[in-house]
Parts: sequence; C-alpha cells; structure tokens
Amino acid sequence: MTGARPCAAEERRSRERRSCGGAAAEAAAGGMDGARGAGRALAALLLAASVLSAALLAPGGSPEHGAEAAPPRADLDKKRHVELKMDQALLLIHNELHGTNLTVYWNSERCYHCSFQVLVNVSWSGKPGKASTAAVAVSTQHGSILQLNDTVEEKEVCRLEYKFGEFGNYSLLVKHVHNGVNEIACDVVVNKNPIDSNLPVCVAFLIGVAIIIAVSFLRFLLSLDDFHNWISKAINSRETDRLINSELGSPSRADSLGGDTQPGGWCPPASPPRLRCVDTFRGIALILMVFVNYGGGKYWYFKHSSWNGLTVADLVFPWFVFIMGSSIFLSMTSILQRGCSKLKLMGKIGWRSFLLICIGMFIVNPNYCLGPLSWDKVRIPGVLQRLGVTYFVVAVLELIFAKPVPESCASERSCFSLRDIIFSWPQWLFILMLEGIWLGLTFFLPVPGCPTGYLGPGGIGDLGKYPNCTGGAAGYIDRLLLGDDHIYQHPSSAVLYHTEVAYDPEGILGTINSIVMAFLGVQAGKILLYYKDQTKDILIRFTAWCCFLGLISIALTKISENEGFIPINKNLWSISYVTTLSSFAFFILLILYPIVDVKGLWTGTPFFYPGMNSILVYVGHEVFENYFPFQWKLGDNQSHKEHLTQNIVASALWVLIAYILYKKKVFWKI
Repeated sequence: MTGARPCAAEERRSRERRSCGGAAAEAAAGGMDGARGAGRALAALLLAASVLSAALLAPGGSPEHGAEAAPPRADLDKKRHVELKMDQALLLIHNELHGTNLTVYWNSERCYHCSFQVLVNVSWSGKPGKASTAAVAVSTQHGSILQLNDTVEEKEVCRLEYKFGEFGNYSLLVKHVHNGVNEIACDVVVNKNPIDSNLPVCVAFLIGVAIIIAVSFLRFLLSLDDFHNWISKAINSRETDRLINSELGSPSRADSLGGDTQPGGWCPPASPPRLRCVDTFRGIALILMVFVNYGGGKYWYFKHSSWNGLTVADLVFPWFVFIMGSSIFLSMTSILQRGCSKLKLMGKIGWRSFLLICIGMFIVNPNYCLGPLSWDKVRIPGVLQRLGVTYFVVAVLELIFAKPVPESCASERSCFSLRDIIFSWPQWLFILMLEGIWLGLTFFLPVPGCPTGYLGPGGIGDLGKYPNCTGGAAGYIDRLLLGDDHIYQHPSSAVLYHTEVAYDPEGILGTINSIVMAFLGVQAGKILLYYKDQTKDILIRFTAWCCFLGLISIALTKISENEGFIPINKNLWSISYVTTLSSFAFFILLILYPIVDVKGLWTGTPFFYPGMNSILVYVGHEVFENYFPFQWKLGDNQSHKEHLTQNIVASALWVLIAYILYKKKVFWKI
C-alpha cells in the first residue's frame, strides 16, 4: 500500500518517531440532539479554520524573500553573498584592526559546556584605513556567543552574546577605540530589521481561540429551547431517515475490522464505563503528535530538545505512555469482571504486544526509495516497539496481582484512604526494583572510554572531552546488544552537539522508565475507578500526585536545565523526565475530569474523536505523511508560515477523518 511513497520517505528516517497509547472503541454514540448538532458543525468549523489559516498564512509578498535577497553592503564582494535559509541571519564582520587577522568562533547559548566552533576567518585588508569584510550566516533559533581571536597569537580580542533575528542583516564592527586607552570594541549594528518569525504562530493561535468561541456559542444557542426547536424542525426529516437507517442497516463496520474480537476463543471485548477525559487527553496528545511529526511549522520549540530540557515535542510520547497505563487498568478490570480467565487475557496481552512491535518495525524502516531493505540496517528500537514492551510488562504485572475493585465504600470503615496504593504494594515493589536497576546501570556501569555515570551528549559537549560517549550507559548498552547499525542514526543531539555516534532515544535502558511512567498512569486509572462517584476524593489525589511528583522533579533537577543531579532528558528518558511529565499529566486530568466527566462543560470535542481511534490515526498519519492533501509543494520552502499552514491543515484533516470514522462507528483495535 505504501510502496509508491516518494523518496522524501527516506528523509523521514532522520526524525524521531512518536507514538500514542492504545485506543478503545466506543460503539455507542448518542446523547442530546444539541451535542450532535455541535458535533456536525465541527467538520465545517475545521474546514473553515484550515481555509482561514491558508488565507492568512499563504505565501505572497513574504518578508522572508526580501530579507533573504537583501543585497550586501557596497564593500562586500558579490562572491561572498550568503543565501539565507530558514532560521538564519546575515552577519557581516568588518575587521578594521591594522595588521591583525581574526578568527571568529561561534557557539549556541543552548549548547551546554560546548567547545567553540570556527565560524569564519577575517584577514586584514592590507590597506590602512580600509576594513576587510566577511559574510556568514548565523543561526537565529537561540542566542549566539561570538568570540574573536587574533589568528596568529590565538589571543582573545573580544567576546559578545547576541540574539539575531530571522532574515535580519547585521554588521559586526571590530575596531580600535581611541579614548586614551588602546581598547578594541566589537559592536553589532542592524543593517536591516529581521522579520517576526513567530507571527504565524500567533495568527494560528488566534484562529484556534476563534474556533473555541464559535463552538461555545453554538452550544449555547443549541441549549436555548426556541433555537433548538427551530433547528430540530429544519433537520427533523433527515434525522429521522438517518436514525431509521442506522437501526435497520447492516452491523457496525467496526465488526468488519475485527474490533476486540480475537481468534482462538479469546475474551469478549471490554465495555468499561467511558471516561471521556481519558479519551480526550489521548486525543490532545495524538493531534499534538501529528502536528510536531509533520514539522510543527519548522519551529525549534516544536522539535525535540538536542539534549537536556523540554520542548513541546518532548511532551507527546510520555503522555501516550501515561494514558496507555490508565487504559490498561480500566479495560483489564472490565474484562475480568465479565468472567474472562487470566490465562486467556494473558494471550490477548501477548498478541497485542506482538502486533504493536510488528507495526512499529514496519513504520520505522521505510526503505521504499532504496530498494529492498537489508537486514543489516534494520532499526530494531522504535516508538511502537517500546509501547509494545511497556504494555506487555505493565499489563502482565497488573494481571498477576489483579484484585477485585472494591465497590463504593464512602461509609465503610474497611475502606482505606490510600487503598489505591495499599492494594497495589506488590506492583509498587516491582516498579521500585526496576527503577533501582535503571539507577544502578546508569550511574555504576563502566563504559569504555567514558566516565562512569556520564549523562552527557558527547560530541562537542563537555568541551569535546568525550565525543563518543553519547548517552553514557544507555548508548553503550544499545550499541553492545543491538549493534550500531540497528539503532537510530540521526539523534537530536547531532544538531547542536555535532555527535557522530548512533544513539536511539527509544533504546533498551530507557524502556525501564517508560514502564515506570505507564504504571503511574495505572495509578491514575485506579484513582478514577476506586473512587468513582467521589469527585472530591479523585481531585484531591490527582492534586497530591501532581505535587508529589513535581517536588521529586525539583529535587532531582535543582530547578535547572543542566545543573541538577538528574536533568530532564527525553533522549535518556531520565527519571526526572518521567516525574515531570507525570506531574503534568496528573494536572491535566485534574482539569479535564471535572470539566468533561463531572460538570459536562466540555464534551472533549474535537480531541475526543481521534482519542477514540488513536491507533488508526497514528498509523495513518505515518503512512500518508508525504501524500496530498497532507503535504504539497510549497511556494517558499524557507517560510515558517507556509510550513505552519501545511501542518495545521494536515492535523485538522486527521481530526476530521477521526470524526467521520467515529460517526460511522469504524474503529481499529489491536
């Protein structure tokens, strides 16, 4: 089906893959007529938003072109003209120092303890009173650190920090200052103002706010009796026909896809009471994942961090793992209550894990443009592979120690305030043992040529002392057990830290902490089920877990990106990364549960729909990434706004597809 994908698919292998947790199908789709009317209006609003985004962010008269094509200063030789790309600015370095050749070094402020890299050499012009000039492109994503040295004496002349703007034109004047003291001044002058590259994001945000207001206003109108009756009369005939067809028509198409029905007499599908906040949370993470996977407008904060720290893209995968854990407990409890044996459920768990791993192997190894894929180059780890392993371990752990969920016991003395934790002490003991293994291997495993307990990126980090130590023990274990050719070849650390060794962010050691994160999601599921109909108790426990995990993160990181005991790191899946993202997840559930499930102030639209069909949306967005209408040829490939328009439209289309499938009761489960 995907053999004809264009060669851009090969380029896609250089981007990390994110995933989503398992989806659950919901066959019942009913509710008030007003809610159905608002749902139908969603499709029109999404299409309108896409068209409006395209209109407001469309190419034509783009200031980027003017900045990129801006001619250099008169004294700049045409051969030295620099063609700017996205997130770059033009810097003209004027050397007015008599008899001195300069070497300009550059570093990013986000590159922690990095050695300086040579940017350009600026020789003396050879003529007194005339400056020599060199033109160079500098990055505008983060602040730059420039150091100018005397080329011959290797002595620092000056050093400065500056945040350049995209497609701006700047001059760096290096000259003597005659103020009685022989000093050298390095001054930055703006020749042409940069563009506001974040403006398209602001426009898109305003469009999103407008959609929220429009949907809220529509729901308000539908809540009015007069307006509701008028709408009902207008659509009564069509609605009646639809209901008759749905009652007398063929069985649900979900059955044709298999649903939860499995061969070999496996257990009947679970029918747990739907918690829309869980599906909504999954949908939020899923659509955010689609957006960042499609490029996120090529903004740095929609890409993964080079090493330590957090960006928007770093939030997606852990939240899927967390929600997967919640879904594991909710669905497993329902299946066991229906009388399914643990042995049959064990087979179902193993089958689903196997399918996740197989689908993951298919997705992370697209080799359509290079002919048949060689087994010597197959990447083994991946997002779905890690989800499959994590799902298997956590589900089996819960199955082995499964206990009947106590009924509502608000008035029973036998009910403990911490029963959701106390009843799970064997599982917690196992999880703590796993975390002890991660800590032991990370900080005490000897790695040849690297300091024990190294957590750095290697490359030019740590002043270039450990160039081949990327990831420390985590990278070493993957290279030792899997081999260099079977792990990710283009890690995000290569962007800033210029690492040259392979490193897989979905490697073996990090899987331990993904299991820990999934189990924290199980804990959230237990809170929702153990204390059902006790909203206050649920919110108190969500708040407590949010604060507790947040305090652990503060202690581990010292509220610092790089100076903590264990920094937040997505590539390593450090324990501080897990506690921080789990704290965020509990906070989101703290907001969503009362709004969506208790008060009904929000139905979860539109995120609820992709959350109900997450596997289909995830696999579909990966397979059809390079196909129209999810991607098309841009007028200006160096324009943030064109990329942003394309990615917003593609994400909105997957929401629309999920909505249509939901209405037709088409769900894909594994």
